[in-house]
Amino acid sequence: MAVPTVTAGATPRRYGPRHRWVVLAVGVGAQGSFSAMFSGIPVTGVSMRAGYHLSTGALGLALACLGLGVAVSDIVWGLLTDRFGDRRVLLTGLTSTGVLLVVMATAVTPADGAGTVLLAVCLTIAGALGGSVNGASGRAVMTWFGEGERGFAMSVRQTAIPAGGAVGVALLPWLAQAYGFRAVYAVPAAFCLLAAAATWRWLHEPAPTPGPPAPVVTESAVQRSPLRRWDVWRLALAGALLTVPQFAVLTFTAIFLHDVKGAGAALAGLTVLIAQLGGGAARIWTGRRTDRAGDSSGARRTCLRRIGVLAGIAMAGAAVLTDAPTPLTVAALALGGLLANAWHGVAYTEIAAMSGAGRAGTALGLIGTTLFAMAFLTPLLIPVVLAHASWAAVWGLAAAASLAAVPLAPAALRAR
Repeated sequence: MAVPTVTAGATPRRYGPRHRWVVLAVGVGAQGSFSAMFSGIPVTGVSMRAGYHLSTGALGLALACLGLGVAVSDIVWGLLTDRFGDRRVLLTGLTSTGVLLVVMATAVTPADGAGTVLLAVCLTIAGALGGSVNGASGRAVMTWFGEGERGFAMSVRQTAIPAGGAVGVALLPWLAQAYGFRAVYAVPAAFCLLAAAATWRWLHEPAPTPGPPAPVVTESAVQRSPLRRWDVWRLALAGALLTVPQFAVLTFTAIFLHDVKGAGAALAGLTVLIAQLGGGAARIWTGRRTDRAGDSSGARRTCLRRIGVLAGIAMAGAAVLTDAPTPLTVAALALGGLLANAWHGVAYTEIAAMSGAGRAGTALGLIGTTLFAMAFLTPLLIPVVLAHASWAAVWGLAAAASLAAVPLAPAALRAR
């Protein structure tokens, strides 16, 4: 990949400040295309379990591999983004993800005799390639938007995760039942390839600011790497704990409602859809609100802690209501999932701001690694908890993780 970056040519210099909204749209499209696959495939869990002849534990392993792929690659993608630029990384990641999904649609379906190992390997690679969008699209936002707009812009970009996920949640289970897994993989492939085309056409670096050249920054003036700062790690680890209820609801709501409540995939899809879309709206609201605060950084940190408390309470309610009438249980899960989706924008903005624009890719890769490592572990842990306890214990564990994130997250500072 040792080739000239996109800043070397003349074309990017034609794009002025107004182009930032186009860049944001490209980032939203890139993030949403990956999320449609990442969130939609787990909700096909009932069809996947039956079609591939998987046990519940094997299903959890296969679904967890999506998160594992992102977790093992996100820091690498972040470092590559800081080195080579967001455009090249997005083009590489989106195109390769789309190609892999095409291969899966043609050769890794139940009709092809694919088993647990091949499915898990392919989902791991899909997560590893698609994870490129996390740091690269976030760095683009940090590059194009100023401090007074970054919270809102990053939250809009982060909203693409539940919004794109909602598309996948609404579409992929229906495709699995009506057309099989060839369609389940082919449709997200088309999304990723379209996002790659939009990236190639519209994602460029900002035009240089008029005036004298910026002073050369020496190595000693460069901020310490985010990977060597405990405050950055605290924020990333707090985000990982807040990911537990998010992925508990995402990956096992369908199985819970099917096995315990006798409900179909439609109710599970609706529950996750409410969590995804509601969480997306909450991300935008929290991003805008923290931007307007006098101390944006302090507001973001306070917001993150408050969401941890509320998500913990909601998931504790889901644990208590496990055996309640189905509407009450579904409402608690939807609320818990919504709150567990609400914090990403402020967390991603804060960790990027803490690290500086030049290190934003690495910082976003770090938080992506911790989040998706937990996204990998959560589906593996839930079947173990079920084997020794109950669904109430599953939702109670998600509540405990949310509450544990509160003291771990960095507190607001009086001065930056």
